Amino acid sequence: MFGLFKKDPTKELREQYAKMLEEARDLQRKGDIKGFAQKSAEAEEVAKKLEALAPK
Repeated sequence: MFGLFKKDPTKELREQYAKMLEEARDLQRKGDIKGFAQKSAEAEEVAKKLEALAPK
């Protein structure tokens, strides 16, 4: 009953991950390969945090 209003700790990370992937896609489409690689690496770090928080 009291868990109803608990905040989901992974929701913000999932949103951040999705946003980073979109930004990386846009950079790739513009031809900015270095920017794409950097943004993809940042997105992978967020993905690792999500995996760590995921229930096992």
